[in-house]
Amino acid sequence: MSVVSLQDIHRCYEKGVEVLKGVDLAVERGEIVSLVGKNGAGKTTLLRIAMGLLHAQRGSVRIFDMDPWEQPVEVKRRIGYVSESQSLPPFLPVHEVLGLHRELFPTWDEPLARELVGRFNLDAGAKIAALSKGQARQVAFLCAIAHHPELLILDEPAGGLDPSARRDFLEAAISRLNRDGTTILFSSHHMTDVERLAGRIVFIHDGEKILDRDLDTLREAFSLWLLPVGTPAKRVRALPGCVALRPRPEALHAVFEGERQSLEALLHREFDESAQCQPLSLEDLFIELVEARS
Repeated sequence: MSVVSLQDIHRCYEKGVEVLKGVDLAVERGEIVSLVGKNGAGKTTLLRIAMGLLHAQRGSVRIFDMDPWEQPVEVKRRIGYVSESQSLPPFLPVHEVLGLHRELFPTWDEPLARELVGRFNLDAGAKIAALSKGQARQVAFLCAIAHHPELLILDEPAGGLDPSARRDFLEAAISRLNRDGTTILFSSHHMTDVERLAGRIVFIHDGEKILDRDLDTLREAFSLWLLPVGTPAKRVRALPGCVALRPRPEALHAVFEGERQSLEALLHREFDESAQCQPLSLEDLFIELVEARS
């Protein structure tokens, strides 16, 4: 049984304009999966559907093999959730916000909550309205993990934090909870966070899933080849393993999936010695795949 099972998910906000176009996503127990995509790609909508905050207009949604709309309490008690747009009651002090969550979650871990208050240097008596955006995000994060959720969903959770605080913030979630078996599904624009924390990457573009691989496979199986300007695109696209093609002023960029030595032999056979392999970071791969579809 998958912890998260989303099948053929469709969602429109305006009639005839699909935000999600038949996305499938399964997340197994203990996985750390990152959704990567441009603003407006559909990541937040997909996560909100998984949380039971939005209806899918078509498709199947199962969380812990339950429907989050039919069994909302049972599902949400087992989930921790932090979003970029999430807000806490501004008139309440931090300790009362924590108290509310303590009452909601039978598995609340008070020693862990106190530890995180100290780790984040939070003033328990300060009202939420008096906190910085980053501090308020840390309070929301604390509330999401102090009950040891079986599933942690993070939607751009580290906005407003400086790089050092962001690293501490996310590593507290990912390393600590995942050691205890928590499944983690998160989105982030920070590729360094994604590469450091995720075990599997799902690229979302224009409401569709365009790539879904574990991180090691992405690092080893994809490569960028630069071909001379004027190389026939149709000829390159027909080669086995070609997944993206993008004309640039200095060269034709071609992304291939496959073993590099075999690709080198193939491309040098097709184009003499003019095909040059270039290092491909996760961010580079994302840009090449997205821009090739734009």
